[in-house]
Amino acid sequence: KMSSEVFSYESLVHAVSGAVGSVTAMTVFFPLDTARLRLQVDENRKAKSTPAILAEIVKEEGFLAPYRGWFPVICSLCCSNFVYFYCFHSLKASWLKGKQSVPSTDLIIGIAAGVVNVLVTTPLWVVNTRLKLQGSKFRNADIQPTNYSGILDAFLQIIRDESVGALWNGTFPSLLLVLNPAIQFMIYEGLKRQLKRGGPRELSSFEVFIIGAVAKAVATTVTYPLQTIQSILRFGQFKDATDASKLLSSLRTIKCLLVNRVRKYGILGLFKGLEAKLLQTVLTAALMFILYEKIASCTFRVMGLSTNHYKKR
Repeated sequence: KMSSEVFSYESLVHAVSGAVGSVTAMTVFFPLDTARLRLQVDENRKAKSTPAILAEIVKEEGFLAPYRGWFPVICSLCCSNFVYFYCFHSLKASWLKGKQSVPSTDLIIGIAAGVVNVLVTTPLWVVNTRLKLQGSKFRNADIQPTNYSGILDAFLQIIRDESVGALWNGTFPSLLLVLNPAIQFMIYEGLKRQLKRGGPRELSSFEVFIIGAVAKAVATTVTYPLQTIQSILRFGQFKDATDASKLLSSLRTIKCLLVNRVRKYGILGLFKGLEAKLLQTVLTAALMFILYEKIASCTFRVMGLSTNHYKKR
């Protein structure tokens, strides 16, 4: 019985809807992510407004520079969201067995789906962080230039020069960061249940946009300092002492990076690039949820599942 819930056509619809929605939304707001990443990893770049950073990047590196690394990011995002939505909905179906969910259940299922997602897709995110920053004009002279010809070449070079383990750089902060989508889904599903208290109905695009934006804004602000550390580690330019224990080493590295950042720039240094991140992530998440809900709703209708079945979700 459980296997039929885990490998169900319904979970597949949610996974495809989530992947298509996120890829479309990310493409629309991709330049904002470029500005955010540049502020996180290039310590000597002064924090300015997002339009000012993008104008600088375009002026120094060309008109298409804000879309550098788009393809690997979209590939990673597509796989990542497919895995996350699939795990979230199949675990939810097998856990709840038709009963109404509660916020704590959504949070636990969100964390479990996030852990699976991180372990499966981290190598893709490491490669796309490198490709996205390749050829950038950095203010920090210590950053070593890289020369990857594409996704496969980046994989091979990282394995050859830094070992297979380097593909999972930043995994520990990523595992802590499963709280981000877990908090986001908990708030989103909770607000959705509140709006549907009057009876089963399909939410309007405006309602989905607002609750998607609120859920992502809260989740991003709470977890942003760890996202900065994750970006620095994925970029691979931070050298740390290797301890016998990988976990202790990871914890020490995170602590060291956080402390250094606070010493250099104060507490606000942990939130450098947050404006660009919030702008990008909130708009992207809100648009992604609208597309996801609409695609899933249409697909269920075409499949002939009763609209009540969908509205109760």
